[in-house]
Amino acid sequence: MRKALLLIALLGLAGSLWAADPFVGTWKLNVAKSKASDTNLMHKSETITIAAQKNGGIFTFDGVDPEGKAFHGMWSGKYDGKDYPFTGNPDTDMTAAQKVHSTTVVFIYRKDGKEVANWRFTLSKDGKTITATGKGKNAKGQDFTKDLVFDRQ
Repeated sequence: MRKALLLIALLGLAGSLWAADPFVGTWKLNVAKSKASDTNLMHKSETITIAAQKNGGIFTFDGVDPEGKAFHGMWSGKYDGKDYPFTGNPDTDMTAAQKVHSTTVVFIYRKDGKEVANWRFTLSKDGKTITATGKGKNAKGQDFTKDLVFDRQ
């Protein structure tokens, strides 16, 4: 009986480890490796902290924008393609996410019900880098494309 309980406990632990979200952690923008269609739209710094939640994540964004102003934003939601509030970001008020692969999450940003941007976060095979590829229109009406590189901290 004890062996059976031990086996069940070990299988449960292994299952929870296999189900762990590889995006969870703290990620810092590597400005030197990142690109933007307009360098005036590149953040001076950015850190993304990702925490796990059932079938989703809690994303916290902190940094310094292109004009030198500090920013703080947060999105908490499931990877189910439904809109969840995004706070602290003038470019979006709702964001939907869909995990299309264990190492890829696609985000659709909306402002006042209208799609304004889409982002694709792809985790490297070694789990040390996220490449965030995005395109859209910011709150100032400027079109942008960005390829941002974030290194695991």
